[in-house]
Amino acid sequence: MLVIHRRIEPRTEWDAELEMTFEARSKSRLRCFSSTGEDVGLFLERGQPPLADGECLQAEDGRIVRVRARAEPLMHVTCANAFELTRAAYHLGNRHVALQLGDGWLRLPDDYVLRDMLEQLGAHVEAIEAPYQPEHGAYGGGHHHSHAGEAEFSYAPRLHQFGSKP
Repeated sequence: MLVIHRRIEPRTEWDAELEMTFEARSKSRLRCFSSTGEDVGLFLERGQPPLADGECLQAEDGRIVRVRARAEPLMHVTCANAFELTRAAYHLGNRHVALQLGDGWLRLPDDYVLRDMLEQLGAHVEAIEAPYQPEHGAYGGGHHHSHAGEAEFSYAPRLHQFGSKP
């Protein structure tokens, strides 16, 4: 088994390749297979951004492994104007949907409920197969509402006990 623990800078040459969906590229622990069928174990540092298309990893035996984004079923969303596209992005963001952004378009995983919502908003939705690389987000390590570790917000959580007085 090819065991991988490290991310490294992209290289122009590599020894093996992993073709992975976005969901697989989002995991820090994963058993998968190289493009030639070799068994691979990923043991990456937790809390890091998903692996990106073209990113390189180094296996324990020194081999360089390149990540390639696999094409997957997506919705390609366009609108008549920038306002409508912004409105569509707002409604998707309000539902915490990860989006891939392009010049005049949005992409997201195929979902019939979201498709119906987008069409009701007047968006044109096309089913495509393409690599998916959504925005990682402004919070880096993932969105959360905790301020643990920040001195001015470091207080014990309050338990809500319904029916009792504070």
